[in-house]
Amino acid sequence: MRLSDSFFNKVEKKTNVNKESILSLAKKLQGDNIKDEKVLREVIKELSSMTGKEVSKEQEDKIVSTVVNDKVPDNLDKMI
Repeated sequence: MRLSDSFFNKVEKKTNVNKESILSLAKKLQGDNIKDEKVLREVIKELSSMTGKEVSKEQEDKIVSTVVNDKVPDNLDKMI
């Protein structure tokens, strides 16, 4: 999936997390790591810390389940 600069600008505006930080976290999730629950949880915690938004255990579990079970929507840019 190719994300446009406008997508990153929207994310940065809403979260105060810049494109470079997003791409750095994304690198952690490349290859088989995207299905690694431990890596996913680490990235979720990092994002939570970066954005100052608390993620409950239930929310974290739902995010992990969504990613591991290939339920992530293709049109992420429309969610922002």
